[in-house]
Amino acid sequence: MMPMTQEDGELDGLVRRRIRALRVAQGWSLEELARRAHLSQSSLSRIENGRRRLALDQLVTLARALDTTLDQLVETADDDVVISPMIDGARGRMRWPVKGDPGMSVVRQRVTDPPPDNPARMRAHPGREWLVVLSGTATLMLGHRRFRVETNQAAEFPTMTPHAIGAEGGPCEILGIFDRDARRGHQREEDAPDAPDARDA
Repeated sequence: MMPMTQEDGELDGLVRRRIRALRVAQGWSLEELARRAHLSQSSLSRIENGRRRLALDQLVTLARALDTTLDQLVETADDDVVISPMIDGARGRMRWPVKGDPGMSVVRQRVTDPPPDNPARMRAHPGREWLVVLSGTATLMLGHRRFRVETNQAAEFPTMTPHAIGAEGGPCEILGIFDRDARRGHQREEDAPDAPDARDA
């Protein structure tokens, strides 16, 4: 039998605390979770308090009863909690990757140009985007509709709708969150040689 390392011991304690925290968050007693997980109340109590070893089959059952997954129950926290942005000086953008969903990213950008007058310059691609205006006022074009988005207001839309974002009455700063498909669409647009200067959301 392999000896337990300090790292193993920390993970063991973390998993036990998560089980208890998830149970309490659901408002369940030991008895209620034990019933849902088909365990005795005393066994569950010993699992939470570290007086009984963690068995894989019990963890799977407990994860299911707590409406989570085994992976989420045993995952360890990353050391790099603080993420530095990747800076694109040429386009005036900062981008942060979102770890929880590979391919998802957050982009901060200063927009100075108004949205395009020609609907043919609006883009459409798979995905979904959420944005918030940090300062100034933005104009969001969605098909034939025009929306004014002011400081601290947010917008969410499917990017399959032809769309573009521009500044209204002076520069504005926006923070956009893109899912994997929307981010891919933007990367293709940015790499295109004839990409318009105005920001296509």
